Amino acid sequence: VLPFPSQVVYNRVGKCGSRTVVLLLRILSEKHGFNLVTSDIHNKTRLTKNEQMELIKNISTAEQPYLFTRHVHFLNFSRFGGDQPVYINIIRDPVNRFLSNYFFRRFGDWRGEQNHMIRTPNMRQEERYLDINVCILENYPECSNPRLFYIIPYFCGQHPRCREPGEWALERAKLNVNENFLLVGILEELEDVLLLLERFLPHYFKDVLSIYKNPEHRKLGNLTVTVKKTVPSPEAIQVLYQRMRYEYEFYYYVKEQFHLLKRKFGLKSHIRKPSPRPEFFIPSPLETEEPINDEEEDDEKWLEDIYKR
Repeated sequence: VLPFPSQVVYNRVGKCGSRTVVLLLRILSEKHGFNLVTSDIHNKTRLTKNEQMELIKNISTAEQPYLFTRHVHFLNFSRFGGDQPVYINIIRDPVNRFLSNYFFRRFGDWRGEQNHMIRTPNMRQEERYLDINVCILENYPECSNPRLFYIIPYFCGQHPRCREPGEWALERAKLNVNENFLLVGILEELEDVLLLLERFLPHYFKDVLSIYKNPEHRKLGNLTVTVKKTVPSPEAIQVLYQRMRYEYEFYYYVKEQFHLLKRKFGLKSHIRKPSPRPEFFIPSPLETEEPINDEEEDDEKWLEDIYKR
């Protein structure tokens, strides 16, 4: 048994910075000698029982230590008799995630690979150039539930009810975050996410922040920025905000837990420069209080307890 988690799963949420993190993981896997297991399947997040069993079997037999990454809703390994791995993930403001996905599907990113044409070859021109305000305000399927209920199923799991917007899926997602995820960070504070990953999983993420800040890597990362994004009208954003109320309840819950974790390890959140967009569109990270001096619980002991989950 290795003295650190030897099975890590990053079931990455779409359009939440995962391509940036995977670029880092490719560098880190060579640097630190762990097995990076990736998947070419990007559009199948919901699996049948047999598909779950097959995927869990394939993951569990990978050479350890491994880090497996794929866009897939939470898998309960213990349900099928496997050892439950350590899960990590990153989420972002739900409206921002939706808009990034909306324009990425249509126009891709700065890499110039015409990925959007490959992903959506059958998209009609009128659909590709559909105005985002029309999509939202006229209630097109792409801009209404259940398609807007996107982040929570990644944490709720494979149960059919996890795809139904409501309290059941929300509470189950929160429970899984608490019981099965070592860390769920927020993209708006990515550098702090990387700092904590380096602290919690040094055998995988040591030096990740220095690599991320390297100008050459930043140049690569900038190529994955979605192009032709436009900001919807305040009215349209308010409509989205109301439709995504469960997503926001989950996002703020995760954000609160993340800030508590940052305080525990002495990291401060800093208020960013005001955004020209509506305040509710990109909630500014809160400024946390001074770090907690918790003498009753040793930080390393706390990490050991997480590793034993």
